[in-house]
Amino acid sequence: MGAFEYRQAEEIRDRFAGHGVKYLFLGKSGAILLGFPDTTQDADLFVERSELNCQALVAALRELGFDLDAEQTAEIVKGKDFVQLKNGPFDLDLIFAPDGIERFDDAWKRHIDVEGFPVCHLDDIIASKKAANRQKDRESLPRLESFREYLIKKRRSK
Repeated sequence: MGAFEYRQAEEIRDRFAGHGVKYLFLGKSGAILLGFPDTTQDADLFVERSELNCQALVAALRELGFDLDAEQTAEIVKGKDFVQLKNGPFDLDLIFAPDGIERFDDAWKRHIDVEGFPVCHLDDIIASKKAANRQKDRESLPRLESFREYLIKKRRSK
């Protein structure tokens, strides 16, 4: 798969809205929607873990073109902590329990709406990457933190 594209974010937003799925863009895909100048291979979505939301999520994913097998469907419906999908029009990571973020409701209260895209606050994205402590996350943290400082200065100058 190639790099994640804005068009794919639009498809997620529109299909998920049509099914009432409650989610937030997280990770680099979320940061990119906030204006972070980078690329990513997939979209990371922090999904509210509730039975109704997860069932709506399965319907939306199928409508998007994901070929979910019985095992993946069961994992999504039960809200497994992490579900990686590579069997659709683009790669998608569903995260029901991201590192560094305690509860979906708390992240939802802090989220930022970017042209209809519900995006985790940059502080939550950074906290999640710090808590995950993977090599690729440690490498991107200085750039994300610098971007956060840029946004803070930009807001103060308005």
